[in-house]
Amino acid sequence: MTRALDRENARLTQPPAPSGLLERLVIGALKFRVLVLAATLLAVLGGVYAFLNLRVDAVPDISNIQVTVTTNARGLAPQETEQYITYPIELALQGMPHLTRLRSISKYALSQVTAVFEDGTDIYWARQQVSERLKTAESAIPKSIDAQIALGPIATGLGEVYQFEVRGSGYSLMQLRDILDWQIIPALKSVPGVDEVEAMGGAAKEYQVWLEPEKLHGYHIMPTEVMRALENNNANAGGGYAVDNNNQVLLRGEALLRNVGDIGNVMVHRDAKGVVRVRDLGRVVEGKKLSQSIVTQNGEGETVIGIVLMRKGENSEQVVRRVQAKLDALAPTLPPNVRVVTFYNRGTLIDRTIDTVWHNLAVGALLVVVVLFVVLGNLRGGLIAALAIPIALLGAIAFLVITNTSGNLLSLGAIDFGILIDGSVVMVENILRRLSEAKPRDAAEQLAVVERASAEVARPIFFAVLIITVVYVPILFLTGVAGKTFQPMALTVVFGLLAALVIALFVTPALASLLLGEHPKEEETFLLRALRPIYTRALDWCLGRPWPTALVAVGLFAASLTLIPGLGTEFIPTLKEGSIVLTVDRPVSGSLSAAAAQTTLMEKVVRTFPDVETVVARSGHPEQAFDPMGPEETDFFIILKPQEQWTTARTQQEIEEAIAKKLDQEVPGAAIAFGQPIEQRMNELVSGAKGDVAIRIFGPDLDILRKLGLQIAGAVGRVAGASDVKVEQVAGLPVVSAQIKQAALSAYGVTAQDALDTISAAVDGKIVGTIFQGKPRYDLTVRFAPDALSRPEDLGTLPVAMSEGDLVPLSQVANIRRVESAAEIAHLEGDRNLTVQLNVNGRDLGGFVAAAQQAVRDKVALPAGYRLEWGGQFENLQEAESRLFILVPLSLALIFILLYASFGSLQPGILIFLNIPLALTGGLLALALRGMSLSVTAGVGFIALFGVAVLNGVVLVSTIRRIEAEQHLEPLEAARAGAELRLRPVLMTALVASLGFIPMAVATSVGAEVQRPLATVVIGGLITATLLTLLVLPSLYPVICGRRSSKRA
Repeated sequence: MTRALDRENARLTQPPAPSGLLERLVIGALKFRVLVLAATLLAVLGGVYAFLNLRVDAVPDISNIQVTVTTNARGLAPQETEQYITYPIELALQGMPHLTRLRSISKYALSQVTAVFEDGTDIYWARQQVSERLKTAESAIPKSIDAQIALGPIATGLGEVYQFEVRGSGYSLMQLRDILDWQIIPALKSVPGVDEVEAMGGAAKEYQVWLEPEKLHGYHIMPTEVMRALENNNANAGGGYAVDNNNQVLLRGEALLRNVGDIGNVMVHRDAKGVVRVRDLGRVVEGKKLSQSIVTQNGEGETVIGIVLMRKGENSEQVVRRVQAKLDALAPTLPPNVRVVTFYNRGTLIDRTIDTVWHNLAVGALLVVVVLFVVLGNLRGGLIAALAIPIALLGAIAFLVITNTSGNLLSLGAIDFGILIDGSVVMVENILRRLSEAKPRDAAEQLAVVERASAEVARPIFFAVLIITVVYVPILFLTGVAGKTFQPMALTVVFGLLAALVIALFVTPALASLLLGEHPKEEETFLLRALRPIYTRALDWCLGRPWPTALVAVGLFAASLTLIPGLGTEFIPTLKEGSIVLTVDRPVSGSLSAAAAQTTLMEKVVRTFPDVETVVARSGHPEQAFDPMGPEETDFFIILKPQEQWTTARTQQEIEEAIAKKLDQEVPGAAIAFGQPIEQRMNELVSGAKGDVAIRIFGPDLDILRKLGLQIAGAVGRVAGASDVKVEQVAGLPVVSAQIKQAALSAYGVTAQDALDTISAAVDGKIVGTIFQGKPRYDLTVRFAPDALSRPEDLGTLPVAMSEGDLVPLSQVANIRRVESAAEIAHLEGDRNLTVQLNVNGRDLGGFVAAAQQAVRDKVALPAGYRLEWGGQFENLQEAESRLFILVPLSLALIFILLYASFGSLQPGILIFLNIPLALTGGLLALALRGMSLSVTAGVGFIALFGVAVLNGVVLVSTIRRIEAEQHLEPLEAARAGAELRLRPVLMTALVASLGFIPMAVATSVGAEVQRPLATVVIGGLITATLLTLLVLPSLYPVICGRRSSKRA
């Protein structure tokens, strides 16, 4: 060691009186160290309690605040739905307070209007506002339309937490659906945290009167007469009460219809010839509603499923556990041989994801502890520093519980124990060194040495950890999806760092004073003894050549910037959930029975893969229509076995590619796209589209929109990286239309309403009442017998009543023709639009969209009055990039301000600030070597990296300045002495911070895709930043800070 180091080692044991508030607080805490440790123990117990009550989920909930208005308009075509239902609701909802977006979709018999509110809006207040406005909309809907308006569930993209089948040998699909509707669903709705349970598949029961046209003609009975008769003969009445012998006796009249026999006996007409009852005009049956959905499973045919929707803000893990417990309790009460089989359980993903988090944290903590022992060389000192890990973690978890934030892949997964204990590492190292140098003779001297050592590094530790903490603050100002994704992570790290700072300043010195003893063993380990000669020679070379050293650093930084264009950009790496959603689109004219035939075939193909646990295909939408899919759309839920059991491939992406290849061979022509349950729902709820990129074309004419959509799909489909290109099917729905002729109505004495009632009763049926059977209740409908319409054009043969009582075929008063009509009509802010959506594979999202936009500009000419908008994940990427361009410079400015506050001078701040470019160099190089794109996740990693890179610079420059001031050395000698003195703590802090991220960087388990870019950036950046701190920074200290220091001396 140099003479300067000898003088440093020979300094007096007794500390000078502390001058700063922080130093006085640290020394005061040491005087009351038992009290400090008792308070720490209480805090730990509180953290354990918080850990036991932590709300756990797989990923953050990025859904916006939205209220969905779903209207089932029985029998209406898409254009009628738009005209009579969607427009009035949109007009009523426009102008609501805090409304940010209004979108809608109109399909056959279904309208769904989604109102999106500003983040932070109370969901129940928003629903109240919508409910009040709906009263205006209801008054604008024609009274003749059977429209059932309801608000959607209070659920988010994470809402579908549990899905199950109802199976039972010997039971029909109608019986299984009845068991689901009236036994299982009511029980599950009582589970705390469950907002809605949807039923799909099977046959929803209703009582139906099948009218036969010939009998209506024979009896001269109008269909409307049958409807009125049933409406007027299905009721109960109360007559008050009478008093009999001081007893109150209720008076009741009962005329409710209870079964098929009662319905058939209802009188429709009576004259001299006799009585005409319902059963004389057709059949009364227990039929099924006109299906809007069909579900098949494992290639074995149709099934019945239930979908549990969790209420917004609830604990997924607890809700899933409660649902499972309720189903287990319900099982003995179900009919014989009926059982509930779960095929999707969010708890499985949560368990796998949290396992990834805890595994990474545990391995990272183990690596950190090993580094402490290997580099520090003192078992007790290593244990004291390592104690900061669990205490800081419990502090972060306590914050999550207090703020009702879920512990998930990002909020917990971004914690690096190496960063958390950097302050404690510096504190323990300094105390150990001081105790070894001073060799105190008794406990009083030992406490004095600990006080001096703690006070020496308190200020650098405070500002260094504060800088790391402050650089996370700009993340709190991210908005939209990026904000919801990363704000919980930033807050968790901030509170973890604040807890770690308190531990480093007050708990670590107290433990050191009690556990290290008066003469702790402190010697350099084998690693340091091997590195020090190499480092000393390199340091001497750099100190003698400051400008060449600086030029090398600048050259490396400049070279790293050339990597940026080749990295590409993406929003957030896709989290592989371990389950696949395979979406299939068919022509809009396709029926549910055709869908079932295709899905069954495709399920058999998918089931040939040994990695697949089960396959369930959902076509169409449930009655509540949380997801408004049509019969031409199918979502296959492919549940994979645990990853360790995969044999087809090592990654989920490879399994998807293998399935796609085999389906292309076995089911040629199927238009398929791959997604994942949470990912797909999030995309749809946030942007209204299921793909990574959504191109919206706005304009009034549906035919022109369709042509433009096909042109754009052709242009972007040829761009490298495009996959699963899909154009919304807005046209091609075959319709048999009966256009009423007013002149013919007058000639025959027929009212338009009578004609429309006949059309309503054609197949779907007209609801005329309810059949109550205890808790179950079923619609009573009147429709024509199925054989009355052997083909759609037979609609014209159905009878309509004339004024004299005779009947005339509908074709006499209406033109019957087959046309192609709109299949669905989408609105955004009240304007019609068509969406072209696609996924991006094999390249970065930002680069793809830039190329796709150029392709569209080159090949597609938009007519006047039409415009394009690019959305989906790309929209989130643009928003995040625009915010980061502001927030990253702000973060750097905050770092510099804190550096200036720490040193009271610009020069040290400028010197330490030079750490950031070389940290950036290593991060960019690491991303390039691993083939990763610049993403928001990587951007957050850079922000964290800047803070960690500055920490070591603060500690080193503080040491150099102290040596220079106390020993009156020249800046060059002070830089050499300080650098040699701080070699061990700088190496330790860099190693523990980087090694703590290694498990995240190399993990391949569920959820690892999201963490890898962040960990890669920090590890790569710390390697170059540490070299800068140890070599470049000391060599430039005399150049940048020397003149001022010499004057001060």
